[in-house]
Amino acid sequence: MSTAQTVIVTGASSGIGRSAAMKFAAAGAAVLAVGRNETALAEVVKDARHAGGRAEYVATDITAPGAADQIVAACLEHFGSLTTLVNAAGIIGSGSIENTTDEQWAAVMEINLHAPFRLMRAASAPLAATRGSIVNVSSVNGLRSFPNLLAYCVSKSALDHMTRCAALELAPKGVRVNAVNPGVTVSNLHRRGGMAEEAYEAFLVRSRETHPLGRPGQPDDISDVIVFLASDHAKWMTGETIPVDGGRHLTCAR
Repeated sequence: MSTAQTVIVTGASSGIGRSAAMKFAAAGAAVLAVGRNETALAEVVKDARHAGGRAEYVATDITAPGAADQIVAACLEHFGSLTTLVNAAGIIGSGSIENTTDEQWAAVMEINLHAPFRLMRAASAPLAATRGSIVNVSSVNGLRSFPNLLAYCVSKSALDHMTRCAALELAPKGVRVNAVNPGVTVSNLHRRGGMAEEAYEAFLVRSRETHPLGRPGQPDDISDVIVFLASDHAKWMTGETIPVDGGRHLTCAR
């Protein structure tokens, strides 16, 4: 990967987003870390600079009006260009067709689908100028159906199709658009979604059985593929939704 890479990473304060920000920085990229937790973002920037990259942060709610334009403008102001957008921010919450409220549905769609859409739209022109790329962090839930996660599954499935549609639309401008689809990955996602600590630990143990490779993922498992997709090694790949899930998408419901 060229040291000229300039990367926006949302959800950069923890989990997959943080891991991706650190790996880009270690490869010499300039990274704009985006999230809501300013203290955590400041630590990411400190660590990214120590790893050898340039780094700044924007602490904002990515669903706020004007946030997408603000984020892209900050990247251009700090670094002068944009080569890569990584949409890693996301939330999860349980709920079925019978009990998902309008408020739950809207919250999941705002963060998992609407915010990436707005960022992709805002970033399209500067990415065209650099013939850059977009990597969306989706989920195995976008590829397969799971019960009691209705809004989350629908949001990720829609994100996958938006990835494919945008790939076609931006290809003439030299911009590639791909997605990674993680399986269960050890992060704060499920706990922030309301899962109690004891239940989460049991969930991770269960994941050893539901994932053919015998374990849940780690953030680095996913960020390795994100960095690859943003590199010249993937220069003829676009519109792909790539499972990085220990084989979870290959299994039947169990």
